[in-house]
Amino acid sequence: MNKKMGVFLTFEGVEGCGKTTQLELLYSKMKSAGIPVLATREPGGTNLGKGLRDILLFSEKDSIDIGTELLLYEADRIQHVKEVIIPALEKGTNVLCDRFFDSTTAYQVYGRGLDFELVEKINKFASCGLEPDLTFLLQIPVSEGLKRANSNSLADRLEKEDLEFHEKVKNGFLKIASENTGRFNLITEGKDIETIHEEISKIVSKVFRWF
Repeated sequence: MNKKMGVFLTFEGVEGCGKTTQLELLYSKMKSAGIPVLATREPGGTNLGKGLRDILLFSEKDSIDIGTELLLYEADRIQHVKEVIIPALEKGTNVLCDRFFDSTTAYQVYGRGLDFELVEKINKFASCGLEPDLTFLLQIPVSEGLKRANSNSLADRLEKEDLEFHEKVKNGFLKIASENTGRFNLITEGKDIETIHEEISKIVSKVFRWF
């Protein structure tokens, strides 16, 4: 793969943590500043991925085997990386992505209990070796996040999992972050939307000199 010109940023966290809102705010700020940017998500960042997203999030809660679940997420990713992310980066467009392979590790390894080495190997294959330049991990109490996630729409298949599952996912994210401190920025709990946006803006401004 040719050296990418754009910057690849990912937003991670448990259900209802506010990552999508913060991605959209940063996207709007970058657009207003004339910075080339693309916003996307996993699963569902391609036409194929939209169908996989419906299967993964809106099937009956226990209708998908955990191995099938893993491979569907990875199928979405390889299509996404090859069709959307890498072409954008190679054109010099910065990419903001709502979830990437850290979510797969947090949910499928720490949440579901799948083997770490297996998931890591498939993650690397599906991401074509691409890694985020910077990752924001938004923190929120799991119970509050689930309450937020379920307030505006019907709960999806993952949101229907019990509190223990989501606590495992949160702890998984924290472990991943602790092992990748150079890439992760932890956004602490208890801040309002605008304060978090300002914090994220300051970080990207310092690292990439965008604003």
